[in-house]
Amino acid sequence: MYAFEFERPTTIAEAVAALGDEDAQPLSGGQTLIPTLRARLAMPSTLVSLAGVEEMKGIRQEGNSLWIGGASVHADVCEATRSSYPGLSGLVGKIGDPAVRNRGTIGGSIANNDPAACYPAAALASGGTIVTNAREVAADDFFLGMFTTALEEGEIVTAVKLPIPEASNYQKFEQPASRFPLVGVFVAKHADGVRVAITGASNNGVFRWTEAETALSSNFSADAIEGMKASADDLIADLHGSAAYRAHLIGVLTQRAVEAAS
Repeated sequence: MYAFEFERPTTIAEAVAALGDEDAQPLSGGQTLIPTLRARLAMPSTLVSLAGVEEMKGIRQEGNSLWIGGASVHADVCEATRSSYPGLSGLVGKIGDPAVRNRGTIGGSIANNDPAACYPAAALASGGTIVTNAREVAADDFFLGMFTTALEEGEIVTAVKLPIPEASNYQKFEQPASRFPLVGVFVAKHADGVRVAITGASNNGVFRWTEAETALSSNFSADAIEGMKASADDLIADLHGSAAYRAHLIGVLTQRAVEAAS
């Protein structure tokens, strides 16, 4: 490792002020940042820990939506949403292992926008809103590409708002060693239609499968998308699977998610 300053703010205002220093970087759960530091792929002058910012923690229901603090760890989200949003709880319960779930945070996952992260699919399928220290951004406008979001310099994810759908389910085909999804599919049935979000498969990160959404909004059943094929254009091709293989998995997992949600 190398020398750097370490700040421990206790409020959002203090965290934002600390991030104003040149080359400062926020540290949430550290599930991506710590390995990145070890590999010398990032060398911030200051790490600003968000773990002590209590106003960024907690999960509560507000009407038909959930408010989840950005510093809430996966294990807490999983437990708190078992009855209110079982589709989300099921997704979170499949992230990594207990060590990861007790350290990683929803805010860190969403801000990082790893192409194989699970949370972005939940945010997008839910029609969620990303709350920062400066504004609120619809999930549809937040995820801009692999490791790229609408966050601006010095901006941090303080909370996530997720409308609770009528029915939902998350299915993923995971890489056994990392438990990251080769393909993950989150299906959410809302009063105004169905949203289908795909993670793990695209070179551009999380995206919506709009063709499936149209079919499922008319008929929410696995039969509605029988034989429907996702485009393999710009899907990831690596040693774990070709683009065509991932496209096939998208169709299979979407059908499984619909069946489980019905």
